[in-house]
Amino acid sequence: MTHHHDHDHHHDHDHHHNHDIKSTLSFDEKMIKLLEHWIKHNDDHARTYRDWGQKAKDKGLLETASLLEEAAEMTDRISKKFEAAAVSAKKT
Repeated sequence: MTHHHDHDHHHDHDHHHNHDIKSTLSFDEKMIKLLEHWIKHNDDHARTYRDWGQKAKDKGLLETASLLEEAAEMTDRISKKFEAAAVSAKKT
């Protein structure tokens, strides 16, 4: 299933995604490429959450800042799962 979408994440850039990587790649190669993409994408989001958390903190919105930091930490944990999946996929 091809998955195309354009969306603005409101962090100074737009993403244009095509998750249907070239069909000349093997399944394992596609899987690794997708995992690497998702890791970078998540890392970008975590950085944005932290940036906005700091802005919220600067404005005295401490609960908001704390929740954004929590979201960043959760996103980091997801990236770790993707990293483990990539290591696992590379073993085959």
